[in-house]
Amino acid sequence: MYYPISALLIECLILSVLDGKESYGYEISQTIKMVSQIKESTLYPILRKLENNGYVTTYIREYQGRKRKYYIITDKGRGQLAFLKEEWQSYRDMIDGIIEGRIRN
Repeated sequence: MYYPISALLIECLILSVLDGKESYGYEISQTIKMVSQIKESTLYPILRKLENNGYVTTYIREYQGRKRKYYIITDKGRGQLAFLKEEWQSYRDMIDGIIEGRIRN
């Protein structure tokens, strides 16, 4: 994808991924890389911020001899996701309106 994605939109994408199931960092990054060339140096600080804000919780599980940190969306995170989805829909509708010529200044 050509268009850059903001950290707030990445938060929305992460919470959306986690709304379906718990996941770990690499798996989350692979989903987000479908629309953005996100780097771990961008992803993990956002995951930490989501955890610090109470939007996700974590636990460690061993997998093939290595420890993985899994992320789980919380009820507070679902509330934030609902808010971010509403904001995204308004933003998307406005952009589409401008591009399609329905909205003019």
